[in-house]
Amino acid sequence: MTERVASPLDRVRLARTGVRLEQVTLGWNVVGVVVLAFSASRASSVALAGFGLDSLIEIGASTVVLWELSGTGVERQRRALRLIGGAFVALGVYLMVQSTVVLVSGHRAGHSPVGIVWTAITAVVMFTLAAGKARTGRALENPVLVTEGKVTLIDGVLAVAVLVGLSLNATVGWWWADPVAGFVIVYYAAREARHIFAGDDGGI
Repeated sequence: MTERVASPLDRVRLARTGVRLEQVTLGWNVVGVVVLAFSASRASSVALAGFGLDSLIEIGASTVVLWELSGTGVERQRRALRLIGGAFVALGVYLMVQSTVVLVSGHRAGHSPVGIVWTAITAVVMFTLAAGKARTGRALENPVLVTEGKVTLIDGVLAVAVLVGLSLNATVGWWWADPVAGFVIVYYAAREARHIFAGDDGGI
């Protein structure tokens, strides 16, 4: 059984859906940067700070996809991706140093109810957006949207990791769970930077 080929009208509709999904992702992360900066500052949480920086990078990734969907051009997209790759490297280095210092010094992050609620809701939102991007990208035959949907999925996984770290710190006093969650983001940042600089579109 052959798959139905999208008509020009369908492709316009799907492209608009893709744009809306990216706009929601962009808007959510803009708000997230503010919420996470406030929460990280109040709780002195490495994981929240790292997730906030990750949200900032995701803003750049969503902007890249919006450019691509509007027909900006491949070369400009590649230049933007290299900038995002550099941002991932900076994020990884910062969190590696900060998380190591926290573990060695035994610094205890404070409790962050706002951070817990935000990361829990963010996980649900990111998983929902990721499913929408994967479905729309496949129908549109747009590998950029499909790939960025995978990044959004990983963003949801990171939200869960940070949520677990914050919850363990708050409920059973496992203070080391916060910097360990930071190391999870280090792994993700290194993985994405490697894909981008290797010329793999999976690093969007």
